[in-house]
Amino acid sequence: MLDPIDGTVSFMAGRPIFGTLVALVEEGWPVIGVIDQPITRDRWVGVVGRTTLFNGKAASTRRCADLDKAVLATSSPHYFTDDEAARYLSVASKMSRRRLVYGGDCYNYGLVASGHLDLVIEAGLKLHDYAALVPVVEGAGGTMCDWAGDPLNADSTGNVIALGDPARVEDVIEALNV
Repeated sequence: MLDPIDGTVSFMAGRPIFGTLVALVEEGWPVIGVIDQPITRDRWVGVVGRTTLFNGKAASTRRCADLDKAVLATSSPHYFTDDEAARYLSVASKMSRRRLVYGGDCYNYGLVASGHLDLVIEAGLKLHDYAALVPVVEGAGGTMCDWAGDPLNADSTGNVIALGDPARVEDVIEALNV
């Protein structure tokens, strides 16, 4: 599976946060993923059962003891429906405004895998948008799931959570469902 330009608007605006996504999905489950950012020459490679590599070196997410200390990113809350936006804002209200990042597209998920961001929440993604991201984030020690906490696969709705610290999953899901 290939998404040649993930972050088309960023690409058109000249922002180097777009990327190319390459994924292998077997029996509906993402098993190999690559996030490649050609401008910065950053590349994350994830394979189920192996440690994610960032530019050839092991990548690792970071632990986040409390949700209010997390750095949260999304491409844009304007991509959410009204209901999804309200649910996203419920999570965002749990943290300082100085810890919110907008824009980033696929690059945000690489930043989770490298320990720079703690949490990404998106809605309405397609399989080609998230299949490559799952092995990358999970191979670095994080987790990806849908807004109900279920693992992402080919049948997922596209409402996505990426967390560097899997221990925060229940906190995020609870905040999304308030």
